[in-house]
Amino acid sequence: MRQNLQSSGRLRPIDLARGHGLSTQAVRNYEEAGILPVAARTPSGYRAYTPLHAGALRAFLALVPGHGHQGATSIMQAVNQGAVPEAFRLIDVSHAQLLDDRQTLQAVERALRDLERGPASEPAAVPGHGETFIGPLAKKLSIRPATLRTWERAGLVRPRRDPLTGYRVYTEADVRDARLVHQLRRGGYLLEQITPLIAQVRTAGGLEPLEAALSDWRARLTARGRAMLTGAAALEAYLRERD
Repeated sequence: MRQNLQSSGRLRPIDLARGHGLSTQAVRNYEEAGILPVAARTPSGYRAYTPLHAGALRAFLALVPGHGHQGATSIMQAVNQGAVPEAFRLIDVSHAQLLDDRQTLQAVERALRDLERGPASEPAAVPGHGETFIGPLAKKLSIRPATLRTWERAGLVRPRRDPLTGYRVYTEADVRDARLVHQLRRGGYLLEQITPLIAQVRTAGGLEPLEAALSDWRARLTARGRAMLTGAAALEAYLRERD
């Protein structure tokens, strides 16, 4: 049976599985999910795959690193259903997300560079060294005090209260956080997108330890971009096979 299948250009599930380090059940699952085209059946009821199925499997596995498992699945489902324009739209969505991630990283890096220059030199009206009130801080950032209160409710800044007056008192760390939030907001980012970064700054105890995280983030974006190129080449090869 094996020789007959191979001589006719047909492949068994195990033939596909072995070539990619998968189980035969995984290959069958991929077919049922629409990642692979529906396989023909032998008179005995066994699945008979072809080089086209092998190409589909290669394309899917190449797409996963750049688009994620669900994204790669959706792309292959669209192709196998004959909806190639929809597959291209899904690819565009992934590329747009990658661009958005790059712009977010660039905005963070710009904000950190601004923070490294330090605050303006003029003294603030403060109750203690390096501390300030909501009015002077809002003026320094050219925002309204109400904006700082909104950031406080979101947990992005955490001023303490003066025990005698009840006024908000912003420490140097609070000022740092407020300036970073301000930079990212000017870049068009939502508060919920900024919150994880502020939490990381606080956990690290300052900005310098974030350099390793930013370098890793940059490397992951580069790897994802290259993976998208590899996936695109494999998908193009599969599309040619289908044609």
